[in-house]
Amino acid sequence: MNRIPHRPLALDSLRSFEAAARRLSFSAAAEELHLTQPAISRQIKGLEDALGAQLFHRATRKVELTLAGQTLLRTVQPALARLDACVRQIRMTRSRALVSVATFPSFASLWLMPRLPDFERAHPDADLRIAASDRLVEVEDVELDVALRHCRADRVPAGAVRLFGEVLTPVVSAGLADAVARGHAPRLSCPADLTEHTLLEMDDGHSPSTLLSWPSWLAGCGLAQLTPRRWISVNYTHQQVQAALAGQGVALARLAMVHDALARGDLIEPFGTAGRRWAEPCYWLVPLVPPLRSGVAAAPRPEVRAFTEWVLAQAALTRLAIGDVADPEVDAHVD
Repeated sequence: MNRIPHRPLALDSLRSFEAAARRLSFSAAAEELHLTQPAISRQIKGLEDALGAQLFHRATRKVELTLAGQTLLRTVQPALARLDACVRQIRMTRSRALVSVATFPSFASLWLMPRLPDFERAHPDADLRIAASDRLVEVEDVELDVALRHCRADRVPAGAVRLFGEVLTPVVSAGLADAVARGHAPRLSCPADLTEHTLLEMDDGHSPSTLLSWPSWLAGCGLAQLTPRRWISVNYTHQQVQAALAGQGVALARLAMVHDALARGDLIEPFGTAGRRWAEPCYWLVPLVPPLRSGVAAAPRPEVRAFTEWVLAQAALTRLAIGDVADPEVDAHVD
């Protein structure tokens, strides 16, 4: 019986394979990696010999992946990406203090970014990298330090800390509110009056967003059949808020993200606090797992700890502003 060898594969060969598989060209891979085309060919041939499988179908002017090559590429690409991310992280932490934060675009635009000058004044030597994306990051992502998420309590990983809850409230621009008060726009004194106005809706295609939508809010007011004058749908909450600020209609805003604009008078709640409705999702801080040292998770770096403490302090101010009296310690550690 033949024994399957367990020799590790050379990293250089794997990089050459990944580049050639991605570009479907040995010459293009050689140019990308600053090697010669014969060197790429030798490394890939050595990799095929080590695996005992052909990775490419070779033709005169092109190459194509075999089934074995496709299988190997699916593992090699993300593995190399994570390795490169780890190397970048180590290099950056040896030069300047850096905190890498993952969050979603609207939270970054409406809540995090306006508050960052306060952190920067207190920590002038700490650099920040904000990765705003709808993609849900993994808690083991070595390139990131902290994630700020928006979801139900049963969807967050262990160790997540509740920042504040979700309150929905209709808002309009100060200009539109003034036009209503002067009789230059249809009245807006009760939810039934929305039938004469444009409703700004956030529709990102995700099922949880339906709980934060106008139909859900209207149903809670007993107006499930209400039809507005017009709908305007956008993909992100910050677009919805921008449209409201421009006087384009009535937005169903997330109070935590607009209470500063309400305090400045840029936005107005036409129905006052009576129009506010609590929703199930909450905002969370998720400390991402530091690299292991001798099997034990490393302590957060000083700049990461400082940023985490700052976010929690800012969240406490937001809870006070939106009337969130829930004790964050109750949801501090979700099992």
